[in-house]
Amino acid sequence: MARINQPASRNIWALAAFALLSAASIVGLHRLHAGQDDKARFAERDSWQRPEEVMDKLGIKAGSVVGDVGCGSGYFTFHFAARVGADGKVYAEDLEPDLLAKIQARAAQEKLRQIEVLQGTADDPSLPEGKLDAILVMNAYHEMKNYDAMLRGMFKALKPGGVLAIIDHEAEPGQPRSEYQQGHRIPAELVREDLARNGFRFLRSEPGFLSTDTHKNFFFLIFRKPESASEPR
Repeated sequence: MARINQPASRNIWALAAFALLSAASIVGLHRLHAGQDDKARFAERDSWQRPEEVMDKLGIKAGSVVGDVGCGSGYFTFHFAARVGADGKVYAEDLEPDLLAKIQARAAQEKLRQIEVLQGTADDPSLPEGKLDAILVMNAYHEMKNYDAMLRGMFKALKPGGVLAIIDHEAEPGQPRSEYQQGHRIPAELVREDLARNGFRFLRSEPGFLSTDTHKNFFFLIFRKPESASEPR
């Protein structure tokens, strides 16, 4: 009897192994196509977002330590990783674990060990204190309800002299804050007031952007953490 059942048993194990391999292949192909889709969307965005120019304006170079706060799908995260190289560091921070998981999977696939994902909270970006040369908040600042707490966290994370850039959808001033959050936009003047209140020095306003898909105008503001508490405003 044992000899009669042995081939059937082997067939069962073979079918199980085939099913597992097929499932793994499907998952792998799904991840591959998802990564390719992200890359295609990112390439389209390069034409209007000008990531190389943004990084130049922030002084990001090989070996820099950078934060992408509200990183979303990781558009700037991967541009930062290419610029800072293996000796640098990119902290990709967001509230959404699914988005961070996608970034982590792609970073592992491409062996980008300089990328570290961080799940922040609504009032703390969870960045390491005093380690960062630059932080970018791209189209996410208007979403922050606890903006003062978030700015305090970013201030602590920057080295003295480190820079913070806010790129966001322009809006007319004079509306309640809730209106801006619902409309996914914010006035540049309000951003400057928030940053000044939390210790940042305004450096300059760079040329903004017009998105090709939504036709939204984005401003580009750069701030700096003072070298010391005695530095004049």
